[in-house]
Amino acid sequence: MASTPPSTAPGRLARLDGLRGLAACVVVFYHSRLMFADGAFARAGPVAAWLHGWGWAFVDLFFLISGYIFAHVYLRPGALASGRRLADFAVARIARLYPLHLATLLAAAFLFAGKPGSDGAAFAAHLFMLQAFTAPFADTFNGPSWSLTIECACYVVFAAAAFSGPRVLALVTVGAICWGAADLALTGPPGGPWAGDLVPRGLLGFFMGQALWHGRAGLARVPAGLLLLPLAGGLVLAAGPWSPLVPLDLLAWPAAVLLALRLPVMGGRAMVWLGDRSYGIYLVHMPLIEFAAKRFGPFDGGWLAMLVLHAALAAGVLLLADATLRRIEQPARAAIRAGWAARRQGTVQAA
Repeated sequence: MASTPPSTAPGRLARLDGLRGLAACVVVFYHSRLMFADGAFARAGPVAAWLHGWGWAFVDLFFLISGYIFAHVYLRPGALASGRRLADFAVARIARLYPLHLATLLAAAFLFAGKPGSDGAAFAAHLFMLQAFTAPFADTFNGPSWSLTIECACYVVFAAAAFSGPRVLALVTVGAICWGAADLALTGPPGGPWAGDLVPRGLLGFFMGQALWHGRAGLARVPAGLLLLPLAGGLVLAAGPWSPLVPLDLLAWPAAVLLALRLPVMGGRAMVWLGDRSYGIYLVHMPLIEFAAKRFGPFDGGWLAMLVLHAALAAGVLLLADATLRRIEQPARAAIRAGWAARRQGTVQAA
């Protein structure tokens, strides 16, 4: 993110990073079903069955966490008040998202050459992070990267609204939540996921996070026990006859964020370690799962075999996420920021 003076730099919300790490692990578990034969999870128990049915919706928890963190970081006076600040914001987002996206895109293109749908046009869409806006391409190459397109769209809407002032941002926040919830309620089918809900679910989640941040003082007075009610209610209603994203984004995920902010364990060393690698976990897991399924699968067997395979997958994903953080994400981020700072300094000197 754009650098700020030490006296005004916002503190890190480590507990939300920990929550994001947990959500990334659930998404990995959801996609792990691709390694197994049909019906293999019939004997895995209700928790595993639920996660394999609904784990995809934890991507929407990412959107909500992002909205809360962006409000925390960028809604301080002057943070996005000029074209220069907006440029810093854009470069910080590119430095954060693009290097690992590009690396996993190239890896998927190499590993799965000839995969149906993964042609030149799809590659171009992924290269420019537009895959979620071009329906045939959203699930090609590294499929989970579709959410990066939606994240970037939310960033643009947020930055433009914040630049325009608090009143415009408030109107955009309310409008995004109302439009997203109405679209999903009226057109979203039960179950999921499906390709038609990508934009409304992103806007709904991201700007719900904004709303939570704005109401954080009042919400901090709500007893933690009461927050369990919308959490449980949203999860139960997710299995109803309408889009599960409405009760999840309006009830369950907001409650999860508020509870995480109160739990010291979510900001512990292990959870922060996991949160630091959450982006890597999210982007490296699908190529690894597809490679294992293609090379060795489909797997079957009893609970012990499934436990061993999931442990091996978890170890592989965490090792890769740690390696990509150290070898790709951090060096590339530092290089892009340094290049941008040097360019800015050169522009100032020339002026």
